[in-house]
Amino acid sequence: MGSAKDIKIKLISSTSANLIVRRLHYSGKVAPNSKLHFGVFYNDRLEGALQFGSPIDKRKVLPIVKETKWNHMLELNRVALSDRLPKNSESRALSIVFKIIKKEYPFIEWILTFADCTQCGDGTIYRASGFKLIEVLKNKTIVQLKTGEIVAKHGTANYDFTGSKPLAGYQIKYIYFLNKDAVKRLTKPILDFSTLDKLGIGMYKGVLRG
Repeated sequence: MGSAKDIKIKLISSTSANLIVRRLHYSGKVAPNSKLHFGVFYNDRLEGALQFGSPIDKRKVLPIVKETKWNHMLELNRVALSDRLPKNSESRALSIVFKIIKKEYPFIEWILTFADCTQCGDGTIYRASGFKLIEVLKNKTIVQLKTGEIVAKHGTANYDFTGSKPLAGYQIKYIYFLNKDAVKRLTKPILDFSTLDKLGIGMYKGVLRG
């Protein structure tokens, strides 16, 4: 197998990105608020996608970094990568994408993302890519409907949530600063990564580390 240095990153259409996210992402679902789509290519094959967009409720998110203007942050909605990619491709892809965003959209100051410790993992690739851990919350938004389907519960979700139950686990919040000066305006403490192990909630590929 080749090296992570062999991967290439290109902007792709939402249609292409959504197809590969539905195939590769553990949830099988796309984020409808995604607006910026990057394809991860290896040996000229599309082997993954990273999708960015605005948070569903931006008014609640912007105060995380005070004085952030309306369009000066993004949420990393989906990371979906094939197992055919070389080792360390995740962090390599994120590094390249952040360089592109910083160059093409210099007004973007920071990136927010979440790790799902109910079904997937605790964000190992985010920590390896320079994200800061800022919050650990008991899950209330990822629920199982009476039909058995697992969905995210939020204001724009069009499901019948009667009788639904939140999955056991946690939602973990990470932030990455493209503008390093903006970290001074962060309104939440940066937590040590050991917090996850101390709480016994670490997860990798759907399996609790503890």
